[in-house]
Amino acid sequence: MLQQFETTFDVPTKGVGAYEFTNDVAGFVRQCGLATGLVNLLVQHTSASLTIQENADPDVQADLLDALERLAPEGNIYRHSAEGPDDMPAHIKAALTSTTLAVPIFEGALRLGTWQGIYLLEHRRRGHHRRIACHILGE
Repeated sequence: MLQQFETTFDVPTKGVGAYEFTNDVAGFVRQCGLATGLVNLLVQHTSASLTIQENADPDVQADLLDALERLAPEGNIYRHSAEGPDDMPAHIKAALTSTTLAVPIFEGALRLGTWQGIYLLEHRRRGHHRRIACHILGE
């Protein structure tokens, strides 16, 4: 029988960075007790994003963040500046990446690859408490 579960994850950040929360999602999946299904995640902010990336070498996250900085640098080149010089670049970085993710559940666990982890990408310099809505559908 098809079942649904919902929760919200709070991911505290200390500024620009990649924050892994795979274990939080995996723990909730186990708690739900489903054999198969789909996890849907949505970051509820416009200046942060979600990604699935390698979790073995931290240089991957550093290089990703450096590349995003090159694509959307801070500076006096944006019309929107009311929330500080890092805000509009953060919106662009979120638009270039993703605010949602879907991850399959198979045999009661997240079906991620060997070196894959689920990350919140914080695009602002100041720390925040980012909310991620989680919805699971499965049986």
